[in-house]
Amino acid sequence: MDGGFFFQAVRDLFPASPSWLYFTLTSLIVAVVIVNALVGATAIYTWFERRGLGRFQSRLGPNRWGPFGTLQPIADVVKLMSKEDTVPEDADRPVFNAAPVALLAPAFLAFAVIPLASGSFLGDLNVGVLFIVAITSVNTLAIFMGAWASRNKYAMFGAMRGVAMLISYEVPMALAIAGVALVGGSLSLNLLVANQDLPFFLVQPLAFFVFMTAASAEMSRTPFDMIESESELGGGYNTEYSGMKFAILQLAEFMAPIVVSAIAATLFLSGWRGFGPVPGPIWLILKIVVLLFVLLWVRATWPRLRVDQIMGFAWKALLPLAMVNLVAVAIEVQLLQDANGDLTTSDLWSMAAINWFLTIVSIAAVANILGQKRLKRPAPQPSPLANMHAAEAD
Repeated sequence: MDGGFFFQAVRDLFPASPSWLYFTLTSLIVAVVIVNALVGATAIYTWFERRGLGRFQSRLGPNRWGPFGTLQPIADVVKLMSKEDTVPEDADRPVFNAAPVALLAPAFLAFAVIPLASGSFLGDLNVGVLFIVAITSVNTLAIFMGAWASRNKYAMFGAMRGVAMLISYEVPMALAIAGVALVGGSLSLNLLVANQDLPFFLVQPLAFFVFMTAASAEMSRTPFDMIESESELGGGYNTEYSGMKFAILQLAEFMAPIVVSAIAATLFLSGWRGFGPVPGPIWLILKIVVLLFVLLWVRATWPRLRVDQIMGFAWKALLPLAMVNLVAVAIEVQLLQDANGDLTTSDLWSMAAINWFLTIVSIAAVANILGQKRLKRPAPQPSPLANMHAAEAD
């Protein structure tokens, strides 16, 4: 997926064209390849997640269409395409139709600045981190758009819960990313990958924990799936959607873990960097797969939290942890960096030792402060109704 390969191919195909045409055609080709690869990967991930959840929960999962159910994503697409596309009579049609696109577009735009290999990207922004934070925040607007345009009170309940949760968890996520930018010395994703001689997961484990937890809440995945609390809100903000619009919403929902894993791999796991003859994109894909499995494991393990627990966890747990990490990293960078503002690998190892100790202490402290006190179970008492007819039988 190297942009230079496509650029050279376009130059060979149109040797007498101006340079701006080379760059335009190359960007379009790379964009089409990435978009189609991302949609195909999402289809595969839907099968992987459903089969994985089935294994975790001792059930089969999809197993009818194709070997081991591998054709189930195609069956789902055909089913959704065949459904009627209904729109509520009182809906705000322009906003109602734009909401699914607004929810899906940020996933594609995020990959425009994620380096897939050395020199392979669509846009090398010097503020790529800020671009990622800004573009992923559009999901909040899209969710509110879908519910507001539906003119459905249950969809609005789900959207209001979702918007409150998303805004709350964006704060600790941004603080966790700020710690990465401090150590990496740049807001460019390409420079952050280049400066990760030691993966930032080892240097800042607390930031990695805060980021992944906040990202799970941003995606409304278990245990933070209050947007779609079926027993209370129907389907949540997407209650009135059907047909292809509902399919786009589901595509965006299942694509979100892939995007988050790609961002986390870039920020904390050295991105495309690896060792040996394995190409950079393969390393990035392997890291994304590992993070996807971790997210799946969490989803299969934890029960859904109450809305007050979700909001309290954001402001009482993740926000203090993110602030502790940011202050500690700022002090460490100030003390360890040289005259040019650079950090050596030995400096990063020193920070890792300090921050792992700080992470364990901080999480233990927050758990003891916010966690429920250990309750003493009362001694079991037999019910007076138990064996009530035993005397009559005697």
